[in-house]
Amino acid sequence: MAEVKLLGVSLSPFSRRVEWALKIKGVEYEFIEEDLQNKSPLLLQSNPVHQKIPVLIHNGKPISESMIILEYIDETFEGPSILPKDPYDRALARFWANFLDVKCITTIGKALFGKGEESDKAKEESSELLKILDNELKDKKFFVGDNFGFADIAANLMAFWLGILEEASGVILVTSEKFPNFCAWKDEYINCSQVKKYLPSRDVLLAHFQTRFQTAAAPK
Repeated sequence: MAEVKLLGVSLSPFSRRVEWALKIKGVEYEFIEEDLQNKSPLLLQSNPVHQKIPVLIHNGKPISESMIILEYIDETFEGPSILPKDPYDRALARFWANFLDVKCITTIGKALFGKGEESDKAKEESSELLKILDNELKDKKFFVGDNFGFADIAANLMAFWLGILEEASGVILVTSEKFPNFCAWKDEYINCSQVKKYLPSRDVLLAHFQTRFQTAAAPK
């Protein structure tokens, strides 16, 4: 059997993306918890360019960046497809995954973790991005039809982590009144059989981020 290791952080949505893909495919793997304040030699050796998690090591060969790892897993291992078979649907999944991964997460991160003018501007931009997502998810169960897949895995921070970050920070970006379709998708997502049993503890995540926000707000 091929040896598969995953270097990650259990509370990280980026690590969870890779774990979900491995579980969907039925791949056995070893999870190695990283301390990002004291990165292991294996992580630094495996991802010398970015020195970030997650890193998948398959037969001794490292692959970095969560969305690249997802495609590698889909192409390498047997089991249910993560990307759609239809070329148009596959392109659509990649488009929304990129939009979520590059545009949404960056902007929402600034809205929640930023200060002053940067945060205010990011909150306005986040509202516009959420309108786009809300419109796209109208009359849809998931991003590409009825099947949970690549784009939805990319959206895990938006589906689960975002609500916890809002509670921990006191910054509310999403309401069901403003974004009903997005909220309906979040509920569908969290209760999806391919996700529900693999979600991290909400209480543990909340405590983690409350501590982070409190530390950031404390006088230096």
